[in-house]
Amino acid sequence: MALTPEEFERGYNNRAAVPDYAKYFARWADESARVRSALHCVVDARYGSRPKATMDLFPAGGRRGLLFFIHGGYWRSLDKSGHSFVAEPFVEHGFDVAVINYELCPAVDIATIESECRSALQWVVKNGRQHGLNVDRIVIAGHSAGGHLTAVLLATDWRAYGIDPSVIVGGSGISGVYDLEPLLQTSINADLRLDEASARASSPVLSRPLIKRPLLISAGASETFEFVRQSQLLWDAWPEVRPRKKTAPMLVEGVHHFSVLDCLADTSHPLFQETARLFD
Repeated sequence: MALTPEEFERGYNNRAAVPDYAKYFARWADESARVRSALHCVVDARYGSRPKATMDLFPAGGRRGLLFFIHGGYWRSLDKSGHSFVAEPFVEHGFDVAVINYELCPAVDIATIESECRSALQWVVKNGRQHGLNVDRIVIAGHSAGGHLTAVLLATDWRAYGIDPSVIVGGSGISGVYDLEPLLQTSINADLRLDEASARASSPVLSRPLIKRPLLISAGASETFEFVRQSQLLWDAWPEVRPRKKTAPMLVEGVHHFSVLDCLADTSHPLFQETARLFD
């Protein structure tokens, strides 16, 4: 059944669905500042020439692998500085972490952001060792827009970038948007400036995964109906990368679009544990 414009807006407007969303951003920023003070980190390592083409590196000794994390914000807001908190539990368990930044819409389009994320991963693989990072085992993870960008990177031909694709051992897409065409019907598109052709070109559900390693697809069970549906769409479209013993996307009970990211930073939570297990 076709949705009305009002239903599209309700299905994709996470801030309207979670009125106290700002408290999550404020807490993430405070926790992230604490983590950067507490952990050894390299802040603003530059991977490109644009102002936001930087990343923060959190080496843990290179024992177990590298989590390459991409923040969300609908490709138009937020910053890596509010997401350092994701690094702490992984570093404590022996994983290196890179938290990347990228330019934001409407200053650039989504295709440019995708290209920047490819450049960021290429830089990590080629330069990470000099910062003590293990770049032989990489899991790509991202939240919201970062979930979309995670899928984009798993659908990239890395040999064309001089990268051995076997270094990527898994992915974790959290609350992502994998079919971008519905966004044409929302107010969000005022910043994204998608048309039908660009939306289709940037939709992972219309491509194929070229990294044939497990992709953990998750979302909050209390998210809007469209975000739950988006996770199911990619699950159905990419059967070849479903994790073993998984029969459906991971719907995390009791959390919404913002609180689901806290689960990734909680070592007792299955979302952290199953993401960490991707390295095995």
